[in-house]
Amino acid sequence: MFSKRRLILFGSITFILFFLLGIRLYYIQIIKHPTYSEMALRQRSREISLNPKRGTIYDRNLNPITNSELVNLLIIPKDIIKNDNELNRIVLSHTVLTNKEYYELLNSSTNLLKIPLREKFNIDKYKNNIFFAEMVERYNNKSLLSHVIGYINKSENIGEAGIEKVYDEFLRSSNEKSLVIEYDKNRKIVLNGSEYVNEISDPNNPTGVKLTIDLKIQEIVEDIMDKEKTRGAVIVADVENGNILAMASRPNFDQDEIEKYLDDDKMALYNKAIQVGYPPGSIFKIVVLIAALEDGLDVEEEFYCPGYEEINNIRIKCTGIHGNIDLEEAFSLSCNSAFIQIGKKVGAEKIIELAKRLNFGEKIKTGLLEENAGRLPEGDNIKGPAIGNISIGQGMIEATPLQITNLLMIIANRGIQKHLTIVDSITNNKGQSIKEFIKEPNKNVISSSVADIVYDYLITVVKEGTGRNIDVKDIGGAGGKTGSAEAVLYNDVTIHGWFSGFFPENNPKYVITVFAEEGHSGSKSAAPVFEKISKEICNIYPLY
Repeated sequence: MFSKRRLILFGSITFILFFLLGIRLYYIQIIKHPTYSEMALRQRSREISLNPKRGTIYDRNLNPITNSELVNLLIIPKDIIKNDNELNRIVLSHTVLTNKEYYELLNSSTNLLKIPLREKFNIDKYKNNIFFAEMVERYNNKSLLSHVIGYINKSENIGEAGIEKVYDEFLRSSNEKSLVIEYDKNRKIVLNGSEYVNEISDPNNPTGVKLTIDLKIQEIVEDIMDKEKTRGAVIVADVENGNILAMASRPNFDQDEIEKYLDDDKMALYNKAIQVGYPPGSIFKIVVLIAALEDGLDVEEEFYCPGYEEINNIRIKCTGIHGNIDLEEAFSLSCNSAFIQIGKKVGAEKIIELAKRLNFGEKIKTGLLEENAGRLPEGDNIKGPAIGNISIGQGMIEATPLQITNLLMIIANRGIQKHLTIVDSITNNKGQSIKEFIKEPNKNVISSSVADIVYDYLITVVKEGTGRNIDVKDIGGAGGKTGSAEAVLYNDVTIHGWFSGFFPENNPKYVITVFAEEGHSGSKSAAPVFEKISKEICNIYPLY
């Protein structure tokens, strides 16, 4: 009886063990088969990433700005191609690489070459050694919006600048697609053995960023800057909501070749729209005018311009000899003499105090980390003859194109500040917004009565003043201010050109700021760029 019980127990234990072993074998051979097959494949193969290991950055219409460029890729062992003149000739005729880049690749240390092609080619002789695939590039071939998007440290997949840096924690969480190339014992590519491998993250995870940028407007801005050879920056903003629709800086840079620009003396890696402060020149007369009107200046008051103004034996030249001139004429013709006289009446402290209220000397905080706060003079630097430079936007005053855009936005909105922003939301990998950003509330920073006067004066600038050379009939008229600012650049004295304005003149929809580095004259170098950009915007988005 005892031995029978032991036999039953032993049999039961044996059955359980075999049952568990069966479950284990089923788990390994059936459930985990894809995983172990992939691991085995990787041991005798090489993995090639076919898409960036980062999420997509979109424009406001969910057009992808990154991860949108498809490239035909030829994958081939170097020893197959290196000494084969016929194959070299065929590949070279199809590749997008220059001859120099191609031969540098042939002489590189890598054994498996990845050669981008314009199109695939067919040649049976090499069919067992060639593999074609489609690869997604991180950045487009124009480096569009490069200064806003920024760039990454490729080896560590970490954002180094721009949106890539600010939202790195989200952008690093993304789907990955790889091509695993299998070799036989002779190290030849096994075409049927090679396969695509996808690593899919949770579709609800935050993996992308949606910007307020309009890709069509951005392309217009960059194309015109390049055609006009404008070195500097341009910003386009939506008057109604404060969204930045375009932001460009020149010179541009290749986001895949950052090391080429590290010692660039033209500051190619700097986003000049936000990252560098420049003397605003006569555009700062808008601030002086507002301060004077708030201080009670009579709009009927007249001034006398002999062609210069003297302060403590320092003579500051005017833009002309205007003689007797009223306030609106002084503003539209950018009369230095009249504005220095106005500055003396108002006083430097009130002008600088107002400038701070209008966000000069502090960051606008659009969503980019690199923003420069600009500079305003203080202490002893606003005393005595300093009022001469302050009144005409020179000396120690520095502003970014973004701060100038903010100023014109306030006037276009009749005294109300609408927070400028460039980031709309965080998205999942389908582009659906899962976290929207709440904007700072609008605030009234100057009275509507003062804003109305400045608004009308800006229209006069374009109709009769320093901006009269641009043709704005087709865009419903415009208002704006030119500026020519003396500065030191690359250790040489130069003149920068500015124009910032709104259009159409009634119920404006857009503010555009153009900064032309070494432009010498705002009316000649910056205002025409404003005209061209505004007309092209109206071609794709008719006003009426």
